Amino acid sequence: MSGGSGCCLALLLVWSLCVSARCRFPSLDHIRPRASDRAQGRAVTELLRRLLGNRSAEFIVSVNGSLSNDSLDVCELRSTKNNKVVATGSTGVAVASGIYNYLKYFCNCHVSWSGNQLDLPRPLPKLTGVLRISTPHRFRYYQNVCTFSYSSVWWDWPRWEREIDWMALNGINLPLAFTGQEALWQEVYRALGLNQSEIEEFFSGPAFLAWNRMANLFKFGGPLPQSWHVNQLYLQFKILERMRSFGMIPVLPAFSGNIPKGILRLYPEARVTRLGPWSHFNCSYSCSLVLDPQDPLFHHIGSLYLSQVLKQFGTDHIYSTDTFNEMTPPSSDPAYLSAVSRSVFASMTAVDPQAVWLMQGWLFFSDAAFWKPAQIQALLHGVPLGRMIVLDLFAETEPIFSYTESFYGQPFIWCMLQNFGGNSGLFGTVESINSGPFKALHFPNSTLVGIGMTPEGIEQNPVTYELMSELAWRKEPVNLAKWVSLYAIRRYGNTQESLTAAWRLLFASIYNCSDPHYRNHNHSPLVRRPSFHMNTGLWYDPADLYKAWKLIMDAAPSLMSKETFRYDLVDVTREVLQVLTTSFYRDIADAFKKQNLSELLTAGGVLVYDLLPELNRLLSSNRNFLLGTWLERARSLAVDDKEAQLYDMNARNQITLWGPSGEILDYASKEWGGLMEDYYAQRWGLFVQTLVECLNSGQPFKQAAFNQAVFQIEKGFIYNGRKYPTKPQGDTYEIAYRIFLKYFPQALNRL
Repeated sequence: MSGGSGCCLALLLVWSLCVSARCRFPSLDHIRPRASDRAQGRAVTELLRRLLGNRSAEFIVSVNGSLSNDSLDVCELRSTKNNKVVATGSTGVAVASGIYNYLKYFCNCHVSWSGNQLDLPRPLPKLTGVLRISTPHRFRYYQNVCTFSYSSVWWDWPRWEREIDWMALNGINLPLAFTGQEALWQEVYRALGLNQSEIEEFFSGPAFLAWNRMANLFKFGGPLPQSWHVNQLYLQFKILERMRSFGMIPVLPAFSGNIPKGILRLYPEARVTRLGPWSHFNCSYSCSLVLDPQDPLFHHIGSLYLSQVLKQFGTDHIYSTDTFNEMTPPSSDPAYLSAVSRSVFASMTAVDPQAVWLMQGWLFFSDAAFWKPAQIQALLHGVPLGRMIVLDLFAETEPIFSYTESFYGQPFIWCMLQNFGGNSGLFGTVESINSGPFKALHFPNSTLVGIGMTPEGIEQNPVTYELMSELAWRKEPVNLAKWVSLYAIRRYGNTQESLTAAWRLLFASIYNCSDPHYRNHNHSPLVRRPSFHMNTGLWYDPADLYKAWKLIMDAAPSLMSKETFRYDLVDVTREVLQVLTTSFYRDIADAFKKQNLSELLTAGGVLVYDLLPELNRLLSSNRNFLLGTWLERARSLAVDDKEAQLYDMNARNQITLWGPSGEILDYASKEWGGLMEDYYAQRWGLFVQTLVECLNSGQPFKQAAFNQAVFQIEKGFIYNGRKYPTKPQGDTYEIAYRIFLKYFPQALNRL
């Protein structure tokens, strides 16, 4: 291992600071809220007004930074004689979290992406004595660089406002704040001498900016209109102001070495690596240029950019950038890797001497063949210990801290990734997330400084995020069966035993994936291009899902007024039909193999002409499952028809082809009304039709020929110009009940 005795001594010094399995880094002591206590208190008061309306006056809020003497958030709540609740906390986030804890466990209330349940008791339930909640975690991190493309790309300010409120209620104090950075890059590139066409050739379209920022691709889906820069910059100013008002520490972007081709015109001697193709893209859109961090130009550009960031956005001293994301470094020499991280960090400290580098640890997992202990340690030790925070990005399944001696002394955050591509589908690893953070906390010489949530896409499976954020305030794992029973009661404001039983079944099965190395890409044949080599495996027994479905259906008539219940009824029914699609696919494949036309027509006919249309009707009945909303949000950001068409293409392409020719086909699949009808069902229809023709003509099925034909359907969807509904249509209960009557007996028979 590189580093020598000086490095070992530094490690010993850091580890000597570790007390009770929690490491305290003096190098992070300057990371503190910028807003005054009074401003943070005001922010929480306004949040409560947005959330509770007039009832917010029953909460008396104050922030007192001196309540915590070790940077660990704490909140104390007590009741007054006139039925009010006084909440005092060390930060605005601490107070918001404390109040949400009270709302959940004393008032049976619930806040989520898919609706709120806020039937507050009157008067507010009394607290006996002081309710004190505290956290052993300095940081509670949120978001993934991909979330900005898969989920929030088309958001306006009201949607961002709701998300930041949700963050505060769930205790997030270290959110990623990556919006609007291209506007600053444009200024830097212009200052360096690039012309507008060189800049436009570089930026990708809005739906693909996450991978443009990570040097995976350029140009595709572009060019970025000037109105985009103006809009995103305006949003970022509001986002940062609101995050900081709660006492959050927004994480800002820094330079990774990714450069436009035009830089070589200006600096022909620059030391540049041309990367290989990324993820099936050819070099028209990938094979990015990355500047060697040891080239003086790297320092120059990095400093120019960070100066712009500080000038426009201010700073809280934590910056995120990723070297070698899903790309192999040109050398495995530890000295080279240390020099790289040293140079990247130097470009930060040249502008902000108090800079702390936040780095995703994804590279150590995604290219494990390259990143052996010596290489990992070298990259991490190029930065002074305590001045880098590593995100253990997928720790619920692939924890890296455990085989790197706690990242060789650098502080880290244990993260739940949970979702890839923003895919629909019920999923969770609840036993792993319930125990993982505590294992990390008590790991020998642990350098854990926080826990986080790093989904590639959000707005599904709200239960896993509520559990994960709550664990940040717990001293030990929860009793999962008990926890989820209480979750069901507060999500619906109802104590029906059938609902708590349904959720216990779901938590013990579909939400408890324990398959080693399992990645939650929705593998269901429903949302994949049909073939005879589809993934039909499940990590749970579908009988548990069907039992839960019946219990939820039984409770439905009296609960349809609850938005949270309507969402879950659609979501669970959708999941059942997804599983049944796999079953019908097996029937189709078996019938074709046996050359039984009658069985093929039966199975194919039910799937294409009944199950998928019913699923489309179900999804179209709920506002959370509409393709039209995604497309309308995209088009609404445009200032003219040309921009609207560009954004529409971006929005459609990302969730289907993901590239001009299906380079990352269906990675970001969504089960939405409209998309089910005009994309997934059309593909399945062509597949069944093709198989029938093969049997009738005696010809073999040729996958390559089918792929060419189905590509026309896929591409046709992107350019069909159809306007999709943005308001729900149909009665959810009627549709779900009809589906239940038809398919529940079939589901049981197919077990």
